[in-house]
Amino acid sequence: MTENTRIDFIYLSEQDMIRAGVTDMPACVDTMEEMFALLYHGDYRMAGANNDSHGAMIMFPENSPFPTMPKPTADRRFMAMPAYLGGRFGTTGVKWYGSNIANREKGLPRSILMFTLNDTDTGAPLAHMSANLLSAYRTGAVPGVGARHLARKDSKVVGILGPGVMAKTSLSAFMAACPLIDTVKVKGRGQKSLDSFLSWIGETFPQITTVQVVDSIEAVVRDSDIVTFCNSGEVGDPSTYPMVRREWVRPGTFLSMPALCNIDEGMERAEIRKVVDNTGLYEAWFHELPKPAHVHVPIIGVKFMDMIAEGRMAKDELEDIGKIVAGDAPGRRNDDEIILMSVGGMPVEDVAWGTVVYRNAIERGIGVKLNLWDVPVLR
Repeated sequence: MTENTRIDFIYLSEQDMIRAGVTDMPACVDTMEEMFALLYHGDYRMAGANNDSHGAMIMFPENSPFPTMPKPTADRRFMAMPAYLGGRFGTTGVKWYGSNIANREKGLPRSILMFTLNDTDTGAPLAHMSANLLSAYRTGAVPGVGARHLARKDSKVVGILGPGVMAKTSLSAFMAACPLIDTVKVKGRGQKSLDSFLSWIGETFPQITTVQVVDSIEAVVRDSDIVTFCNSGEVGDPSTYPMVRREWVRPGTFLSMPALCNIDEGMERAEIRKVVDNTGLYEAWFHELPKPAHVHVPIIGVKFMDMIAEGRMAKDELEDIGKIVAGDAPGRRNDDEIILMSVGGMPVEDVAWGTVVYRNAIERGIGVKLNLWDVPVLR
């Protein structure tokens, strides 16, 4: 039997990714829902001792004896996020990115991402793809899964803090999950980002008939059916993170938090349901970080872990969206409960959506075929 050692893979540019369906938000929400069920049943692996780590990060010191070493400006880091996902996916991949908030001064995104998808059996590459859109859409789709199960079905008003990319993809997912949405309230810091966001809404969702620019976080939260914080900011002092106060939140609100967030004592109370995308992810973060962990990772689910460690929250109060998706725990139980969901982001999401987009590309003949080797020189 003759060995076939040739390995080809495809390269997908950002435009290739679009043609292969990376911006199909309803399909992405469905894919993330499927991924969460696999996550709940354990058919996945990520990095770290508990197989739930967000990834491995390179950060730079405040003071270095090496003049060419980068300074630790805001969001300056490199990170690798590997994962395996089972089910119909059965693939393994890694997202690799560099990030620096100063990129915006150069007309570039804060983070520049690439994703490599591999054959799980041999380890051979299947695809190397542009991943900014991949990451943005899978990130937005997770709040969409949350809204599908946890938001009121008659939700009409969405309050948004931070009118950037994450806000656009989150709103797209909310629209897929709650088609009655017709009003958006938004708070931003710069007129340019606000103008871009408002123009995008007008072009993308004509069914949204009312858009209000508000000037406070309270106005974002009050009288909203769905609330999301999609802002960026300095990490290190939780008192400066955008706050949700219980008195602002009306009964029945679903809050989806994929960015910096803090809550007051009223929102900490047990009657406020607290849902995370994966408890293991937050346990891994908590294990890896100095305490209190919320100082270092500003996601609200990390604060939940601090609260549990400090005895201010029972561990069984924390719910997994995967368990809800799988049908082993209830979604929204009534029209009045307030539900707060933390969205941390996981590489299994990139593997899930990356696999779907890759298979679309193969089926449609999209991408540039590249050759790794015909016969490996060393084996």
